Amino acid sequence: MTETAQAFAPGHVTGFFTVDRAEDPTVAGSRGAGVTLADGVSVTVEAETDPGVWLNGDRVDIEAVSRVCSALEADVTVRGDTDLPVGAGFGVSGAMALGTAIAATDLLDRPLSERELETVAHGAEVQAGTGLGDVVAQARGGMPIRLEPGGPHENDMDGIPARPRVEFVSMGQLATDDILATADEGLTAAGERALSRLVARPTADEFMRASRQFSRESGLLTDAVRDVVESVTDAGGEASMAMLGETVFALGTGLTDAGYDPTVSRVHPGGATLRGPAR
Repeated sequence: MTETAQAFAPGHVTGFFTVDRAEDPTVAGSRGAGVTLADGVSVTVEAETDPGVWLNGDRVDIEAVSRVCSALEADVTVRGDTDLPVGAGFGVSGAMALGTAIAATDLLDRPLSERELETVAHGAEVQAGTGLGDVVAQARGGMPIRLEPGGPHENDMDGIPARPRVEFVSMGQLATDDILATADEGLTAAGERALSRLVARPTADEFMRASRQFSRESGLLTDAVRDVVESVTDAGGEASMAMLGETVFALGTGLTDAGYDPTVSRVHPGGATLRGPAR
């Protein structure tokens, strides 16, 4: 029987962020805040002679995963399974990269610490251009606040002590790599204002207000997302845009109260973890 190891990484919805560039991908990243989800990605790594990456049964090219495998010298097959929409602001690429790092290290019996694996996965995703802060958030869990950019050796993390119900409605994808590549100083300034606001009052409600303000000030808010957010606000709820996707998320029952039929999840209390070998 083929030897395998399994890991789980939570999904992550970014509410707001900055873009902090550096030549070293483990130092580059973002500051910001988000919500990790009980819905995430289950990653199975297999010792195979024909390495490849699969997601929900389809063979795919996820550069962040390929870079993790290369960094770990892991000639393996990676199989990811998730119910989350792909490319819609849920950190699936970061979850795949982090889950691969954790499971491959267990399978191959490599003496690497959690922080080292998180650094590998973070650097891989930054180089791939598919995320700047998902991995460090997914490694922590909860409602993380990233006070400094970079991987876990650089990033100063805090969090909001809340575990609310989360609802979301996804209407499509956005090109994360294109947006990150062209992000300007105005976007980062908007992210810094949102972060200052949340640090001064680290509550779930303030996070939602800061996120909604950022979506407007950054210029990322799409018309479709705006319409849904305004409907939730009119119904007395709090909603915002998931960065980066054409997705609206709300805490509590905001989308339901506004008449939508959302997917329901919860904040994941912990970070990515090994699910143990299934050999």
